[in-house]
Amino acid sequence: MAFAPPGPEASFFDALERHRASLLAAAKTGAGESPAGATRLASSFDDSVGLQMIPQCTTKRIKSDSPKSVKKFALILKILSMIYKLVQSNTYATKRDIYYTDSQLFGNQASVDNIIDDISCMLKVPRRSLHVLSTSKGLIAGNLRYMEEDGTRVQCACSATATAVPSNIQGIRNLITDAKFLLIVEKDATFQRLLDDNFCSRMSPCIMVTGKGIPDLNTRLLVKRLWDAFRLPVFTLVDADPHGIEIMCIYKYGSMSMSFEAHSLTVPTIRWLGLLPSDIRRLNIPKESLIPLTKCDHMKLDSILKRPYITYQPFWRKELEMMADSKMKAEIQALTFLSADYLSRVYLPNKLRFGGWI
Repeated sequence: MAFAPPGPEASFFDALERHRASLLAAAKTGAGESPAGATRLASSFDDSVGLQMIPQCTTKRIKSDSPKSVKKFALILKILSMIYKLVQSNTYATKRDIYYTDSQLFGNQASVDNIIDDISCMLKVPRRSLHVLSTSKGLIAGNLRYMEEDGTRVQCACSATATAVPSNIQGIRNLITDAKFLLIVEKDATFQRLLDDNFCSRMSPCIMVTGKGIPDLNTRLLVKRLWDAFRLPVFTLVDADPHGIEIMCIYKYGSMSMSFEAHSLTVPTIRWLGLLPSDIRRLNIPKESLIPLTKCDHMKLDSILKRPYITYQPFWRKELEMMADSKMKAEIQALTFLSADYLSRVYLPNKLRFGGWI
């Protein structure tokens, strides 16, 4: 069932359909992303899942009889008792709700967040199983509708107004879409610009999501849920800089801090659609529109190049090395040098039509 005006002709999606067919075939055979001849590294990385916690990893010990640990231990017991009540009553609370039950005792929100993550890791269960939710900051737009846990029907639209990502992804049901692809947009400003340019409607049927920078847990869970339910091709649109690449890696491979939950958060089939460093050269973006890499950028870039999953992504490595050699980075907005709507009118449609992803 379609939820938006007709988009491009069916032939426009040929490359996407071939890509989806290859993803479905790989899913059936259980194939990973290892290039031919690659050696699997003895690390916490699995190319079919992402970054995972390993048995030999560093552990944290909290002693109940140690003066240094007594407060931390007391706070853990306090939050465990609250979690027990939530589970027993089948109700949910956000981390913010827990903090405000006794803000003076907890001191700051970060201490609550860290303890909840520790408890989740210790019990080896997802945070949502503790009935503790994160406040969502992400947005979604496009050809999707679903029902929330309380029975509220939500219909996302290809309009200038996006829908907030639900706080309880596990509770949503009856998801329906006929989308051909899912586009993850790094920044809210770019996401809003695409909506204003009617990109979502012109490329219908499709779904767009943004985590407004580093994605919150719910946005990552939603992307994973959509992949599991529909096996849609998933692409990322990020700045051609180490920070944007880091965000893309979080969606695709996860983060070390949440590695114990990688199986429910990562989508290793995600592809890098743009902005590629090679696109900057190919489109002759002037140097005046680029930004020099900072010392922090160089350190981040070096760190990414050393990560185990880059072994499985030779095309990514080539792009990262190109960035390092040029010593320059670019925001997506650099494309406005070509025209104000070049991103939505030319760049993204051509990338999607002709398979310009890696």
